[in-house]
Amino acid sequence: MECQDYGLSRTGERENLNLNPLQRGGFLTEDARKALYEFSDGYSVCDYCAGRLDEIKKPGISNFLDDLANFIGVDHARTVHGAREGKFAVMHALCQPDDTIIIDGNAHYTTYLAAERNHLNMVEVSSNDYPEYRITPENFKETLDAQFDHGEDISLILLTHVDGDYGNLTDARAIGKIARHYGVPLLLNCAYSMGRLPVDARSLKADFVVGSGHKSMAASGPIGVLGLKDEWAEVVLKRSETHGVKEIEMLGCTSRGAPIATLMASLPYVIDRVEKWDDEVQKTRDFVEKMEKIGGIKQLGVKPKDHDLVRLETPVFDEIAEKHPRRGFFLYEDLKKRNIVGIKRGQTKWFKCSTYGFNQEQTDYIARSFAEIVEKYS
Repeated sequence: MECQDYGLSRTGERENLNLNPLQRGGFLTEDARKALYEFSDGYSVCDYCAGRLDEIKKPGISNFLDDLANFIGVDHARTVHGAREGKFAVMHALCQPDDTIIIDGNAHYTTYLAAERNHLNMVEVSSNDYPEYRITPENFKETLDAQFDHGEDISLILLTHVDGDYGNLTDARAIGKIARHYGVPLLLNCAYSMGRLPVDARSLKADFVVGSGHKSMAASGPIGVLGLKDEWAEVVLKRSETHGVKEIEMLGCTSRGAPIATLMASLPYVIDRVEKWDDEVQKTRDFVEKMEKIGGIKQLGVKPKDHDLVRLETPVFDEIAEKHPRRGFFLYEDLKKRNIVGIKRGQTKWFKCSTYGFNQEQTDYIARSFAEIVEKYS
């Protein structure tokens, strides 16, 4: 049998400035690339396993999980296959079918899928209107009051720390206090925050946190992080009755190769880079200011920015697309000529981008390139 070419080369992505917010926090460190090679075989971390992934001492997974737990302010940490699997595991352990959970209106689609898979009822906390789409503690309290007034029990609150649509950073601590007041456990989805900015579950009053290694922690995917308080360990980390060493919600073991090895290799770098978060925020605000000086471009979401993910309304590019022979593809192609990628092909009405990890010179070049493209067609 002759196999076709699957197009596995990706040099073009490495040689350009990639604005995709999904990828900015996931670029591997040099140490992680070495670990990727060393542990690229399937079960490569399992040579010295006695039955529990989290107890493996060579490589030092058990010590790594202790360091990870300290880093994110929890009592117990586990790796999972992604933030979505962490959400599902918590829902499955805490809730029964037809239970009601509270979610925010900017929640990632995987929050809905995890709840649906667990046969849960969802009540949304709405955001405010265009252009902010802000999730507020007041709206959470109003929603909870309404549910309890109607005699509804709430099994879990799930809050998106930073959403993937607008990059809004929610007031997790205030909402965590509200959850504590009502006695409802809080699960904080930190897929876009853990590893980019400081996250401390204790300070944020969260019972559980989930994160994404491949999205925000400089790891090869898929891999996620689940952190929890000790009071929930017997529920979420419950052992199997038939295979006593195995944790049920982890289905025994999760990441067994390159993903966990790269996450381990990058952790010291990630711990260091979150201390520079204020610099990233300021750089993002400067970038937004430059972009909004281009006629007709407007940042959506809360202003000023408190996160690197930026969503921009760009009618000026859409107007150019109406007259351009390449239609909406012109923007992608003009950016590619300038070695800038990450904006979806054909997208001109709006787009999401991030300058996370770029230096100031690169960020200025990107903003200038957008301005030059507008000037070129004006």
